[in-house]
Amino acid sequence: MAFTAETLAADDRFLAAILHCADQMLAIYRESPRIASIFAAQQRWLMAHAGFALHYGHPDHEKSGLYSGRFIDFAVKNDIASRNTAAAFMQEMLAYRFLRPAPGPDKRTRYLEPTEIAEQHFTRWLVTHMMILDSLDGGERADKIAADPTATMAALQPRIAKAIIGSQAVPSPGPTFNLFNWANSGGLVMDYLISRLPEFPRTAERVAIGPLSLRELREQFMISNTHLKRLLTQAAAMESVGWTEPSRKGEFWLSHRFILEYWNYQAAKFAIVDAAAEAVLGPAVLIEPQARRVV
Repeated sequence: MAFTAETLAADDRFLAAILHCADQMLAIYRESPRIASIFAAQQRWLMAHAGFALHYGHPDHEKSGLYSGRFIDFAVKNDIASRNTAAAFMQEMLAYRFLRPAPGPDKRTRYLEPTEIAEQHFTRWLVTHMMILDSLDGGERADKIAADPTATMAALQPRIAKAIIGSQAVPSPGPTFNLFNWANSGGLVMDYLISRLPEFPRTAERVAIGPLSLRELREQFMISNTHLKRLLTQAAAMESVGWTEPSRKGEFWLSHRFILEYWNYQAAKFAIVDAAAEAVLGPAVLIEPQARRVV
């Protein structure tokens, strides 16, 4: 029986999984900032999932195949992006060589496919999530993917994409999360802030994460000073982040509400990934659900 979002969100020990996931996303960014930029904002992340799902075979479509017109229509229909934004994203992926022309059933249509580097990074995203799920219950999801990554990626990803795009809890878990995750590089800044959490007492209104260097954030995530300050100022106005002393001095803190939004988002996302894994790979653990552990 797959984990549910409610089960994960209710367990205090899920914090370790959240912190590990944030660390892994930051590691991907440091290794390849260009490919990781796809994960740095919610809209780009959803468009990437949509593109892969159409390529592999979206569950709601009879035939697989990715081409610009189909992708743009899908993005608009599912309220992911405007036609112009979706078209620009496709051109950017081609320019960065994350997409390339591919043969297709209709010679009048220019079909596209992900390049090896794009598939490798998306597979790494998937395996990272499976490894974290395995750490919660002792399952072997990641090993099963490693045995045949191409086939399992093609089977799993469209299911995950459909559920994520159709979910309310994942694309829009709360106002502060949305503020960060819909801004350019905002998702990376948020992952960095969350990764520094020492703990998350449920009764605490705020959790301090130590001093925050805006210069370090700018240099690490290639974000402008104006953009970063605007992002943090807006979050501070929402009473979601702040400093313990005036003029951005002292320790930086995150509000209980902000942390909980991120927590619930991760719980919803991991539940979707686990449900897809169970459907494709079979049950992770052959024991009663109440015996499953979270460590």
